[in-house]
Amino acid sequence: MNQPSSAQKLRVVQWATGTVGAAAMRAVLTHPGLELVGVKVYSPAKEGQDAGTLCGLPETGVTAVRDLAAVLALKPDCVLYMPEQTDFNDVCALLENGINIATTRAEFFHPASMDPAIRARIESACAAGGATLHSSGSSPGFITEALPLVLLSLARRLDLLTIDEFANCIDGCSEEMLLGIMGFGDSPEAFAERPFQERDSVFNHALSALAEAVGIDIDRFEVSGEVALAAEPVLLHKTTIPAGSVAGQRMVTTGLREGRPVLRFRCNWFVTERLEPAWDLRSDGWRVTVEGDTPLDISIGFPIPPAERQATLPNLTAHRPVNAIAAICAARPGILTVAELPQVLARLG
Repeated sequence: MNQPSSAQKLRVVQWATGTVGAAAMRAVLTHPGLELVGVKVYSPAKEGQDAGTLCGLPETGVTAVRDLAAVLALKPDCVLYMPEQTDFNDVCALLENGINIATTRAEFFHPASMDPAIRARIESACAAGGATLHSSGSSPGFITEALPLVLLSLARRLDLLTIDEFANCIDGCSEEMLLGIMGFGDSPEAFAERPFQERDSVFNHALSALAEAVGIDIDRFEVSGEVALAAEPVLLHKTTIPAGSVAGQRMVTTGLREGRPVLRFRCNWFVTERLEPAWDLRSDGWRVTVEGDTPLDISIGFPIPPAERQATLPNLTAHRPVNAIAAICAARPGILTVAELPQVLARLG
């Protein structure tokens, strides 16, 4: 693992330049302790383009490549790995070459929940290269682990922690994510046929990591969900989804201990508030309630002017992995949860 002195900037490659990847790249380019040395893209149209062009900043002299070997040749300290799908061959190649990974990919939130063979392969790659992999973001990530760990530091008995999330997904997600991954715009029948095992497991893994960190044994998880339909056509970024298509998704993930709920994540994701049936929706944000010997009720909103939403919301997911790079590079090798990583501090000066 590369371990530069405190006076040196950490060398970073941005892997994928979608909505969140572009936000992460802007953060790296303006971070006093980081240096962007490379960009990995998938689209032939983006190959050879300047990093600044790809994220809306002035040109940097760093051009995008599509070849893994070109990334390895740069010998970065860390890769910000943010593709829409994980390629474990690429991940292992990076780790085996001593390159740390900060990622938003949900497969890595809780190592014990991973496929055992894949976990063993990645941990072997970490050991071979002396490298560290850590997954973070806003949700899951900050709201499912980082903040609850701080809140529960006040407690000695937890009866139930509930996280409610409200998100108009248009400004925080790329069109490819909204349509191809999340299924907005599907008919209810097509949506029901989507293989959402990965999505359904995302918050299981995040809540498992939280439970493990505070010493709670989860017996099992229950997942339930429902959809609501667009009452009228809805423009996403370039595509308009028709009335009667899926425009709202509600999923509840509950961890049970001895048959009783102890951890719960409840999301309300939508692309319009005009839904059928009508849902009681809040503005974008979170509400966290703690029931136990130190009850808490905390609401977090995003007071972003409408004209700035599309530029600002991706920062919520992108910035924590960027801020975690220094902690990741200083950590022991392996797949580390937020509880195992040195404290993530934002360097804002």
